[in-house]
Amino acid sequence: MSEPSQYIRAARDLEGNEGQWEAYESSSNCAVLAGPGSGKTKVLTIKLARMLAEDVRPPRGIACITYNNECASELEARLGLLGVEGRGRVFIGTVHSFALTQIILPYARTADIDLPDPFHVATRGQSATAFRAAFDRVIGGTGYLDRFRLEMSRYRTSVLDRASDHWYGEDRQTAELVEAYENELRSRGLIDFEDMPLLALDALRRHEWLRRAILAKYPVLAVDEYQDLGMPLHRMVMGLCFQTGIRLFAVGDVDQSIYGFTGAKPELLERVSTRDDVQTVRLRLNYRCALRIVAASEYALGEERGYEAVEGAADGDVVFHPGAGGYEPQARELFSEIIPRALERVPDLSPGKVAILYPAAWIGDAVAGQAEAHGFDVIRTDGKALYPRGSRLMRWLEECAVWCCGGWQTGAPRFSQLVGNGRRLFAEAMHSDDDLRMFQGALAEELWTLRNPTLALHNWFERLRSELLRDLAQACQTLDDDWNILDGIVDRTENAEDLAEMTLGQFAGFGDGGDRLNLSTLHSSKGREFEVVVLFGMDDGRIPRGGATAAGVLESRRLFYVGFTRAKREVHIMYTEYSVSPFVTELRERLEGE
Repeated sequence: MSEPSQYIRAARDLEGNEGQWEAYESSSNCAVLAGPGSGKTKVLTIKLARMLAEDVRPPRGIACITYNNECASELEARLGLLGVEGRGRVFIGTVHSFALTQIILPYARTADIDLPDPFHVATRGQSATAFRAAFDRVIGGTGYLDRFRLEMSRYRTSVLDRASDHWYGEDRQTAELVEAYENELRSRGLIDFEDMPLLALDALRRHEWLRRAILAKYPVLAVDEYQDLGMPLHRMVMGLCFQTGIRLFAVGDVDQSIYGFTGAKPELLERVSTRDDVQTVRLRLNYRCALRIVAASEYALGEERGYEAVEGAADGDVVFHPGAGGYEPQARELFSEIIPRALERVPDLSPGKVAILYPAAWIGDAVAGQAEAHGFDVIRTDGKALYPRGSRLMRWLEECAVWCCGGWQTGAPRFSQLVGNGRRLFAEAMHSDDDLRMFQGALAEELWTLRNPTLALHNWFERLRSELLRDLAQACQTLDDDWNILDGIVDRTENAEDLAEMTLGQFAGFGDGGDRLNLSTLHSSKGREFEVVVLFGMDDGRIPRGGATAAGVLESRRLFYVGFTRAKREVHIMYTEYSVSPFVTELRERLEGE
């Protein structure tokens, strides 16, 4: 008898969990509602491998849409461990990448997609210039541009039918601002990232043959973090899955929908999960959090969900720390008392397994200052990070740095993972297997030469930029912003006082751990987990923000819940005693009343 496939062996781990096994066994449209720590990525990966092996015959494949490129990289790496290569029959990427590479680029001319020829994706600076010109034309004056731009973005991604009365009827001024902005982009030969799903959706709506072409290639569409992906993706799902016949496997959690400012709508996942033609599965076991944290998490959310810790989970703890002063004295207490005691008390705890989460990046300045004063190194993944967390190129270079600093010996990351992530990053420059082989060889040669943690970071960046990256990036229409970020960092590592002496080894430490405490906004912590979490600055007016609407308060509640459930063993909640968040007050009262 032959050995079972790797995904079948992996699936044995799902049998003891009723919800996970039901999702694995599903044979039609399925929505998996997965709470924090419930193993949803594991279920999604094994299910993808099974559908690819059993349900989809070559050369057809599966498309999996994720919230960001980090999620795509993790899924691709996990599929690789199951023997599934992330090339050829499997697309894994963001909704923007799916729209661009699977619809816009292949079908732009035949589907009459409104694009400049040639076109590039606007950098932040180009987008800002186009918006300023559109604002001057439609509105004028010296208004608060960020507010108008945020409203324009919301309008573009929520009012999708521009032929309907709603387009001008809901807010004529904003509709005209959208049109003026897009005209400014097109006159410069540009589109922006929001354009990608909007243009793809418009083409899919107009052409049944295009929907059937996608069905012919991808009879299965998987969507991870469905609640975060917004109305354009939802409309694609409605047309591709429920009108054209593509099978849907959606995973998400309405309670972790925290990106309303980008157009995310948790009710979209609810609409899908309550359809008669969709099997809905709930994952209720929490494998991450200790008993007390799981129990308290429903108080943090303000809703009962029936979540349970797994058998044998540690007790855990939730500790409240009221402060009498501002953020600086509270941060001083954090690093002189709370963190040192946790490091002594919790077995095998290192600073890299501790996260300090706050509602806004500027609050992190007080935390970072006191960390330095008390001798702690930190990693910041907020707006003050070394580079924007959303930069795909910089995230990939970080992985390459880790490989050069020992990963080539430990296999973390594997070289094949670097190749796979690089292939997806530079997809527009790789048109054949020969292109991929040339890239793989050049990458191996450069990184093997640069395996030296003491190398000056500037020299490492400069060598890769000139010898490997320049031609690849210039051939990609979507990497102009990332290239500008790299150029800026190359300049800073040569001239800026705080970075000029930085080594490759120090840069490689800007990943997930080692001996550096993690400093992050609550938003940027989503999808991550830590042994100990400190929720810092949990004050009224910060969470929820002052003047928040009813919907804003609900989203802030979910944000508090997301931060709370990042912790495995302990949660420490720090707040100003005279202005405590109502979420903290309710949580404390309910815990004390048990």
